[in-house]
Amino acid sequence: MKVSEIMSKKIEIIHEKESVETAAKLMVDEHIGALIILDKNEKLEGMITERDILKLIAAKKSVKCEVKSVMTRKLITISPDAILEEAADLMKEYKIKKLPVVETESLVGIITATDLIKYEDKLVEKLSEIFLYTRKRPFMAG
Repeated sequence: MKVSEIMSKKIEIIHEKESVETAAKLMVDEHIGALIILDKNEKLEGMITERDILKLIAAKKSVKCEVKSVMTRKLITISPDAILEEAADLMKEYKIKKLPVVETESLVGIITATDLIKYEDKLVEKLSEIFLYTRKRPFMAG
């Protein structure tokens, strides 16, 4: 299955000059763990995640600072045509939970570890039905 089939196309964006406090409030309100930052040409510039905010707080810095001061700039991205296993491999290799999905230099979505887990749960549920059905059928030799 391809990334494009389970990625989220609804992407929350914040301007780099907004405060980290504003970013945190938006994440809470939208029930998400990251916000995307685009440049003036609508190209992917960075991402601020829950982890970025926690690092800021742990360093006892003010959440009044601008998003650009804590956002991650060098992002690992993935193509919408990539398979889900590739997304999981990238997340594992780089120890990240969110991948912006980029096609011809444009942001088209985001895929998260949660998306992969939800998809995996659906697969397990479908497969378990097969095994339960097999157990209920009588064995027929021959």
